[in-house]
Amino acid sequence: MRRALAVWLMLAAAGAAVFVLSLAVGSVPLSAAQVWHALAGGGADTADTASAIVRELRLPRAAAAFACGGLLALTGALMQVLLRNPLAEPYVLGVSGGAATGALGAMLMMWPLWTVQAGAAGGALFSMLLVATLARRDLLHPQVQGGHHEAGSRLLLTGVILAAGWGALITLILSVAPEARLRGMLFWLTGDLGGTASYGLALGALALAVLLAMPLARALNAMLMGETVAQALGVRVGAVRMSVFVLASVAIAVAITSAGSIGFVGLVVPHLVRLAWGNDQRLLLPASALLGGALLMAADLVARTVIAPAQLPVGVITALLGVPTFLFLLLRRPR
Repeated sequence: MRRALAVWLMLAAAGAAVFVLSLAVGSVPLSAAQVWHALAGGGADTADTASAIVRELRLPRAAAAFACGGLLALTGALMQVLLRNPLAEPYVLGVSGGAATGALGAMLMMWPLWTVQAGAAGGALFSMLLVATLARRDLLHPQVQGGHHEAGSRLLLTGVILAAGWGALITLILSVAPEARLRGMLFWLTGDLGGTASYGLALGALALAVLLAMPLARALNAMLMGETVAQALGVRVGAVRMSVFVLASVAIAVAITSAGSIGFVGLVVPHLVRLAWGNDQRLLLPASALLGGALLMAADLVARTVIAPAQLPVGVITALLGVPTFLFLLLRRPR
């Protein structure tokens, strides 16, 4: 427990450092005193511009990046245990495709921003319910359906097929969309935190997801040894699988609604944590959330400063960082 606490504190300190940098660094650099004054609620007569930049632009964006990065990494860790597949990541069950279809549909109709977010949330939850309905026997009774590995494969294939269907609808929407809307749609599809105005829901969802995931950690450790062993230890495998599926799906729905589709965070971060500190889910789940939040904040900082005052989609930065990192981890892995 002391080792886990030390790891969590180290990652929390790293996240805090990146958070401060995110508030201070940008096209308008700010000093530490200006940042502190803005966070402390400085009056309108002093440091007015700095306070507006921090509280209205950078603070919501950094907080949302931390929350979404944490949700993506936590979901990736849960999905890799659920499917017993090291390549599993948050979007593997087609939830992101449903969210993208709902959000882009609202953009195509030129509806207000809140309807885009509502469309993303509704599409993600609809996709989750669709997967749960189609693969309910694999989720609840994998031992009846041929064992954990076969059930995980069928669940994965169900998500892949649904993702392909959503991809066709997304292509159709992009094909008929007016050119004036395409840039915003493409930014959303690759992840964009530029329009973030609120972050309370995402932060609350991250805290709740970690709290709900921790009681499942022991059962997940047992399931890593095999379903038969887990059942012998008293784990209700079907109930745990369904709980993990619902928790992961809702978490990814919140992340997508807040920031769009951001890749590689949920795939790479759990592997980095395993490589550094092992595969004990009691340590790995909170550590993944903290490291994922810090990495996405750092990626967003790069996205909005590398070609300032113009900005890049944050998903581009995570992909550019994630591809070589994952290839390195893959090549280092023993045969």
